[in-house]
Amino acid sequence: MSQTPRQILDQEPMGRFQIIAVTICICLYAIDGFDVLSISFAAPGIAEEWGINRAVLGIVLSMELIGMALGSIVIGPIADRWGRRPTILLCLVIVSLGMAAASTASSVPVLAAYRLGTGLGIGGMLAATSAMTAEYASARFRQLSVILMAGGYPVGVVIGGSVASQLLVSYDWRAVFLFGAAASALFIPIVWLALPESIDHLSQKRPENALTRINAILKRMGHQQVSELPNIEQPTASLTRLLAPNLRKTTLLLILAYFVHIMTFYFILKWIPKVVADMGFHPSEAGGVLVWANVGGVLGSVLIGLLTQRFKLWSLLLGALAGSAVCVVLFGQGQADLVRLSIVAAAAGFFTNAAIVAMYATFADVFPTELRAGGTGLVIGFGRGGAVLGPIVTGFLFQAEFGLSTVAALMSLGSLIAAFAIFLLRSEIMRATERHHEAP
Repeated sequence: MSQTPRQILDQEPMGRFQIIAVTICICLYAIDGFDVLSISFAAPGIAEEWGINRAVLGIVLSMELIGMALGSIVIGPIADRWGRRPTILLCLVIVSLGMAAASTASSVPVLAAYRLGTGLGIGGMLAATSAMTAEYASARFRQLSVILMAGGYPVGVVIGGSVASQLLVSYDWRAVFLFGAAASALFIPIVWLALPESIDHLSQKRPENALTRINAILKRMGHQQVSELPNIEQPTASLTRLLAPNLRKTTLLLILAYFVHIMTFYFILKWIPKVVADMGFHPSEAGGVLVWANVGGVLGSVLIGLLTQRFKLWSLLLGALAGSAVCVVLFGQGQADLVRLSIVAAAAGFFTNAAIVAMYATFADVFPTELRAGGTGLVIGFGRGGAVLGPIVTGFLFQAEFGLSTVAALMSLGSLIAAFAIFLLRSEIMRATERHHEAP
């Protein structure tokens, strides 16, 4: 029997075409990373111009995260139904318009509405891009590709944040959103011209001329073509299957782990500029500390990606979560100068982001192809509730006059709870594997 398209992609070396496709997905994650955190760079200027307190600012900081949760849940399954490529293009348009609109906001409710809409596009794009990356990679490099893709998130913050910090020297906070809108719009023609639909999706959904389209893509990759497509079972609805007995515990534990850890993650990323600015530093210097946190995030992403070639993903994820809790507590102790603040922020960024990208690789591993975007979107969507709560809870804790050390210690608990959930999930999957091997 001839090989299926998936077997060809899994077994053949990754060629230039596949590397370019994964690179585009990494860049899309980088765009999303900056677009999400653009509000953090703009926050000191917004708070000063509009005279809003920390509690209100915490709500503003969370609005696009609410949109991301909704976008992941609603648009993620659309990527499984309509395709990864059209979903990514739609989301890029939404994000570009939302970022441009945010620069025109003149009040908190209006800005909150624009950030909510922007988040819808970001959430959908995260789910679709994650599935696209996993499906263009070979079996050997799938975990590494997904981790590098998720590592694009802090890369975007480092590069975009460096530009934003310079813009804030000469312009006000609105320039940050305009820069994000331009960067997002730039990738619309790039995706249109250089990123075809996922072969896995075409094999699963069988649109008109699916075999012809698959062979055209395989030819561009330099791989052998196929004469027919494999037989497939028509799946039931994504949500039904994700919560079926064989996947229910996996889905729920991943949601819990992502939910609580991302509270910790966004405590660091959303509040660093405001915390540092309140210490007496200029907003551009405060933005620089956030950039260093994301430099640490980039290093954490790259290192954990390389380590997956030699160590088990589960062990790396648990270690990153433990390191995250320790470094967030350390950040809360405060530092004497900007250099030390930047070093501690970089360490916190290293471990918090390493855990996030390892979770994305876990999503790609545990969900089957026909549920990959929907499963990832469901976990991200419900898990993003933690991203929403993180900045809001932090804002109210500060408003209640809790000190930085206390707030940091409380927010670090998210990483510890996530580690416990991942430990339970690993144990459950190991038991399931043993039962499968023992079955006659």
